[in-house]
Amino acid sequence: MRVALSLRDLDWLLLGVAVLLAIVGVAEVYSTTAHSTLASEYRKQFEWVALGVLAALAVSQVDYRRVVEHAPVLYLASLAALGAVLALGRAVARTHRWLTIGGQSLQVSELVKLVIIILVAFYLGRRNPRPVSWKDLVILGFVVGLPAALVAWEPDLGTAVTYLPIVVVGVLLAGIRARQLIALGVLGAVLLPAGWHVMRPYQRDRLMSFMHPSGDIQGSGYQVTQSKIAVGSGGLWGKGMGNGTQSKLGFVPVSHADFIFAAFSEEQGFVGAVLILLLYLVLLLRLLDGAQWAPDRSGAYLVAGLAAVLFFQVAVNVGMMIGWLPITGIPLPLMSQGGSSAFATFVGLGLALSVKRRRFVN
Repeated sequence: MRVALSLRDLDWLLLGVAVLLAIVGVAEVYSTTAHSTLASEYRKQFEWVALGVLAALAVSQVDYRRVVEHAPVLYLASLAALGAVLALGRAVARTHRWLTIGGQSLQVSELVKLVIIILVAFYLGRRNPRPVSWKDLVILGFVVGLPAALVAWEPDLGTAVTYLPIVVVGVLLAGIRARQLIALGVLGAVLLPAGWHVMRPYQRDRLMSFMHPSGDIQGSGYQVTQSKIAVGSGGLWGKGMGNGTQSKLGFVPVSHADFIFAAFSEEQGFVGAVLILLLYLVLLLRLLDGAQWAPDRSGAYLVAGLAAVLFFQVAVNVGMMIGWLPITGIPLPLMSQGGSSAFATFVGLGLALSVKRRRFVN
């Protein structure tokens, strides 16, 4: 029997916080790009945010279980799309990350992130409630590692790394034995030197600049140095919107995208930065609440996977801005300029809303 869902069932706080973060992001994109060649970027970002909100509302009406059931088909389609990006994608700065569809550039790897969340929920949700086996770990490692390798080949190591917390949180919730964790840790330590050899030269330089931040301030360490200056110069209350000299004068690179938190901190100060982080905390807490009250395991894994990847991106991006983590090119979700990222995030939130709306529906 179908049960009608009303708008009262929607988690308006979750959606409202996400929209507020996105609006702040659009305002900051405008502030950092006004009177430059990128002055129209805030309009494009606003259009993507508006489209994302409509998509979230539409997806929340769909039974998430039907979406999860189609995980294998979505997975195969995502592999085909990633292959198309490598073969036909638009080349920018010697990278192939975007497909041009209908005159719009689409970063496929951001949508694939959603597919990975759905796929992990599909696989783990169908298992009996028992700890994960080695076979489960191998299967999950392969099916997630394959698209991650394709994304890393674009190259976009930052986005590829964001697929990892989805699997980690999934297997932790499913139940993983201590000896398995130890074995995986040892395996990771053994493979770590191999990872160094497959990195691109600029990726190695970023890692070395993190380990020795004062070694090449004008070269590989320039980005993080300018970012830390911007964050520190904001003081307690900031310089005010549009008055951030580090971003306005171009010292902070791509201040409207990956480094938007540094630009925002300079303009709004410590108080503004804390308020933004509190909004992200509320968003994550609402997602965790949705995972706790999910009507089945697949719904719980779905929402937990989304919460995991959002937490990972926020923690890594903010850590990069203050020099606690190496620069990896991971954007700040909902705020950083990037239409594909904003749209994919809102679609993911729509799935989380769908799970929470059905917590009392059999």
